[in-house]
Amino acid sequence: MADKAAADASAFLAMACTNTALRRAARRLGNLYDDALAPVGLKATQIGLLADIERLSAADGGRSPTLQDLATKLVLQISAVTHALRPLVRDGLIVLSPDKEDRRAKRAALTPEGAALLHRALHLWAAANRQVEDVLGSESATALRTLADYVSSDEFLVAYGTPNSS
Repeated sequence: MADKAAADASAFLAMACTNTALRRAARRLGNLYDDALAPVGLKATQIGLLADIERLSAADGGRSPTLQDLATKLVLQISAVTHALRPLVRDGLIVLSPDKEDRRAKRAALTPEGAALLHRALHLWAAANRQVEDVLGSESATALRTLADYVSSDEFLVAYGTPNSS
């Protein structure tokens, strides 16, 4: 029994694991972007949330996104989105308000302070992004983004054999 467990563990360790490699790469990139954004006092994930709220609002004629809109965009559960938004609400960078048509749904909007902080962070984000692209090369960076976008898409889930997205 111990020999089988050791053989299984050895086979697992020898296997090229896409999930492990991608998570390791995501942690490395996340740390690099966090370091670049340290002057504004937020993590890259938080700046990303502010940017997604602004992008989704602009795409919907200025109407702020619901938490479900954010969860869908980020491929997260609403509870994870709510947890991630909590410090941004606490710090006055976003405000949550009930949807006018469906009072059960909440919408997230940037406050003027949140919008100002996001715009201050954009040049830091862009500099980190340029540096990553310089290191990887433009073609590889584009291929990495394209592949990551595909893996996070509903199309990938269907191809994988999982018909629902969340």
